[in-house]
Amino acid sequence: MSESLIHSMTPTTPLAEGERVMHSFHPDRAAYWRDHAWLAAGAMAIGMVILWGMGNPHVWTGAVGGLAAVAVRAFYVASDEMQARWDLTDRRLLGPQTRAVFLRDIQTIRTLGSAVQIVTRSGDKHLLKYQSDRDATCKRIETAITGAVQ
Repeated sequence: MSESLIHSMTPTTPLAEGERVMHSFHPDRAAYWRDHAWLAAGAMAIGMVILWGMGNPHVWTGAVGGLAAVAVRAFYVASDEMQARWDLTDRRLLGPQTRAVFLRDIQTIRTLGSAVQIVTRSGDKHLLKYQSDRDATCKRIETAITGAVQ
């Protein structure tokens, strides 16, 4: 397998004979930054609580550290995360790199923030992150499952 396929943020699994892509799920930039704002707020609060519990008189530095840690991560991975794509076919859900899940193997679909989590019957878990409308994403996948070729 070529190096570019290993690190691709789009599906690299070839379509089967007669298989067609019905929809592609792309991350939403606003959802990405909104999720990171919530993550930063949590990290700031936790940092302050830890310093307060330790008796540190400069509790405010926990907020600075929490914000800085999340901000650095957010800016560092944004370009990769915004390129991720999942394709819904009439048979499978194809994710970045070689991730491929047959629709008949999906056991659970749940939401986590702006992400949609897919859990297979074998226990594998996949995240479609930063969806602008996570409920619509769930509905589209559920609809495809009910019409999937078994």
